[in-house]
Amino acid sequence: MTAYELMIKANHYLIKGGELTAAHKENITTQLLAAKSTPQQAQRRFTKLKGGERDMYPFLYVLPYNGGIKLNTIFDQEPQTQILSMNMYELEIIRLLSVFNPDDPEIQDMVKQVLGRLKKTCFGNRGCGTGECYDAGLITLRFLSSTAPEEKLWITDQINCYNNHIAEKKRSKYYGRQYARYYMWYYWLCLSELPIELAKPEILRHKEELFSSAHESMLVNSEKDQVFNTVRLSALRNCLSRLSEYEYLQEYQPYVSEYDGRLHLI
Repeated sequence: MTAYELMIKANHYLIKGGELTAAHKENITTQLLAAKSTPQQAQRRFTKLKGGERDMYPFLYVLPYNGGIKLNTIFDQEPQTQILSMNMYELEIIRLLSVFNPDDPEIQDMVKQVLGRLKKTCFGNRGCGTGECYDAGLITLRFLSSTAPEEKLWITDQINCYNNHIAEKKRSKYYGRQYARYYMWYYWLCLSELPIELAKPEILRHKEELFSSAHESMLVNSEKDQVFNTVRLSALRNCLSRLSEYEYLQEYQPYVSEYDGRLHLI
C-alpha cells in the first residue's frame, strides 16, 4: 500500500467514526515517515521553480513525476492542478502524523516547516479564491485545525475566504453543481474538526444548508459510490452533530435504503 492509499484509508476510517489502537497508529506513522521525500527528490522535482513559485508546492512529501497524473482528494475530487493535488498529498499525510504523534520532534519540525511555507502562499494565507487555490485553502484550513489550533486569526482568515468566494464558485461553469459539492463537503469536514468556538458560529451560519444536505440521498451505483458517499455523509453528520439540537445524529450511520437503493443518513 502506498503512502497515498494509506492516508486515504486512515482518513476514511476515522471520519466514519472508527478508532485506531496505539499499535495501528504506530504502524501508520512508521509507513508514512518512510515515504518522506529526500532533499534530492524534492530538488529534482522542482528544478525550474524559483522564489514564490517554489513555496506553492511541497518539499517534504513530493509526488514522483508520473506523466502529470494527479491524485484525487479524500472525497475523490479529481484535481485539475498540481497545486491542489500535491498540497493535498503533503498536508494530509503530515496532518495524520501530527494527530497520531504530536510530541514527536521530527514531526513537530515538519509541521513547523509546512506552516512556514503556507504563510507565503496565496491559498494558505492571502484569501485567494481563484480556481483550485480555493480548494487548497480548505486543505490548509483542515491542516491548521489539527496542527495549529492556537492560530485563531489565521484560521478565521481561511474561513472568511471560504465564505467570501463561495457564491462565485457556485455560479462558475468551471465548478458546476457536482464539482462544487466537493469543496462543500470538505468545508463540512473542516467544521467537524475545528475548535468548537470557531466552528459553532459557522455551523449555525450554514445550518439550513447542512440540514438540507443531511436529508439528501446519494447514489450507490458502484462500490466506489458507496465508499466515498458514506464518507461524505459521515463528515456531514460529524459537523451537524456538534450542535446540541442535532447531537443525536452522532449515533446515525449512512445506510442503503431497501426502498430506493440510495444512500441515506436521515
